[in-house]
Amino acid sequence: MTSSVDPLDLSRALIRCPSVTPVDAGALDVLQEALEALGFECHRLLFSAPDTAAVDNLYARIGNGGSNFCFAGHTDVVPPEDTAAWTRDPFAAEVADGRLHGRGASDMKAAIACFVAAADGFLTERGIDFGGSISLLITGDEEGPAVNGTVRILDWLAGRGEALDACLVGEPTNPTELGEMIKIGRRGSLNGVLTVTGVQGHAAYPDRADNPIPRLLRMLTTLAETPLDVGTAHFQPSTLTLTTVDVGNTATNVIPARAQAGFNIRFNDLHDAESLRGWIEARCAEVGGAFELATESSGGAFLSAPGRLSELVSSAVAGVTGRTPELSTSGGTSDARFIKDHCPVCEFGMPGETAHKVDENVAIADITALADIYRGVLDGYFPASS
Repeated sequence: MTSSVDPLDLSRALIRCPSVTPVDAGALDVLQEALEALGFECHRLLFSAPDTAAVDNLYARIGNGGSNFCFAGHTDVVPPEDTAAWTRDPFAAEVADGRLHGRGASDMKAAIACFVAAADGFLTERGIDFGGSISLLITGDEEGPAVNGTVRILDWLAGRGEALDACLVGEPTNPTELGEMIKIGRRGSLNGVLTVTGVQGHAAYPDRADNPIPRLLRMLTTLAETPLDVGTAHFQPSTLTLTTVDVGNTATNVIPARAQAGFNIRFNDLHDAESLRGWIEARCAEVGGAFELATESSGGAFLSAPGRLSELVSSAVAGVTGRTPELSTSGGTSDARFIKDHCPVCEFGMPGETAHKVDENVAIADITALADIYRGVLDGYFPASS
């Protein structure tokens, strides 16, 4: 691929910006400068909402007609936490042993650099009159509450009468090696807090109290051991994972008046948040007794059915890596859950084995290969006139 943008250099420049959500720390300035040098029109979009921090975002586009192919991603990263546990400074972007080290290398600053390098190589060869548009939708709020980021940019685009026709999100989709997996959907996520109430009393006289703990345990056992489903054609079985059990009892001789537990459900397209809440309530009612249930969903399950976009990405991956990637819906949520309401979307990026971990890193060879894959996607989406 011919490109004046070195994806390794740009990756390092982005990693050196400690852009822990919601702080930008100059990351979008670095990206904007690189894109404007290629002729992209850039829009910086600062959004805020009550009880959330303001977040800086970037939308960049080149081309004014035809289909709009969008690369989407985020420059914000999770905190490095205990930096003393890192072998190298998490924001120094050091290169060693054929790998780029630093927070965001995998998730997902290297992928963003590869977006730019791929667009540069494509435009260098084809020029700006290639019959379409290329855009980048980059948020600083993906790792945070996701309130002032992608969803707000999409609303802004709709207000301008501007549409996306296809979108590739650069999340780290590959478990261990580049080329293993493309995400064509994601499971939904629901968090629940179950509170069981009873009557406080002396531990020596349990008959005079109503201990909520045994009932809570029976409810949790029922929830954890009752399968939600067996999966669907594109989704694995839904799972319920217990995350905490809390009584808050500081006395050894007191039966508490309440006991509480938290759980998370990752669900497929057989369910939504409302149906899951009903299922939980029914299981708890079978046990009996007073309880309260609070639930919150960060997004439902979605599927961008296999089609032209996933075929283009698969072809580009196979052409560069020699691997035929699996089309998967596994893993957590991503901002693709917002984009899927606007256009076909799939996700492909770096191996995610070290994402969010101490000593996050990626292979330099994978950076070069990923830029080539993204370039192949552009070539396939905008075929040259014969």
